[in-house]
Amino acid sequence: MGSEAEKPQEQRVFVALDLPEAILSEITLWGMDELRDPVLRPVPRQSLHVTLAFLGHREGVEVERIAAEVRESGGPRPQMRLEDPISLPRRKRASLFALPAPSAGAMELQKALVGRLVAAGLYEPEERDFWPHVTVARVRAEGRGSRRPASLVKRPGDLPEGLKKPFLSVRLTLYRSELQPGGSRYVPLAQVELS
Repeated sequence: MGSEAEKPQEQRVFVALDLPEAILSEITLWGMDELRDPVLRPVPRQSLHVTLAFLGHREGVEVERIAAEVRESGGPRPQMRLEDPISLPRRKRASLFALPAPSAGAMELQKALVGRLVAAGLYEPEERDFWPHVTVARVRAEGRGSRRPASLVKRPGDLPEGLKKPFLSVRLTLYRSELQPGGSRYVPLAQVELS
């Protein structure tokens, strides 16, 4: 029987669309004013993205195959725009806040990526439709041991008009999600710049 070090390590991975630095900076500035409620945990600047495919826990060999598919993917930079924050779920107490990011180009890119991953036997498509968005904050639990989100005093306000203007995304990235006490940290494993 092999030692723990010899066992293949599972990794929690996903593929995302990265946003331009200027947009990340503007979201962060907006968040400093609008994501101040004590029950909100703003998503760190380096973790803001649009998830295209969540692949869950995978063995190292599979991660390498996924990375190869990501490196072979690509296409034109999709034009996107951000909309005012919404809370999810819609009809219950909010557990997170997201900025919708409607984009026909991102939809096409996601469809092509998922097609490659499915054809390679690396992904089973989700039943729900793809919805491009940027998660900007999560809501802390009501209390220790509770799964119910706490109540907000101040909901995030609308985005400034300048942040609602169209922009081009920059790259596809395969990330490993590392769970830590302060939240997840995302480590890039493979990237492809979009044309």
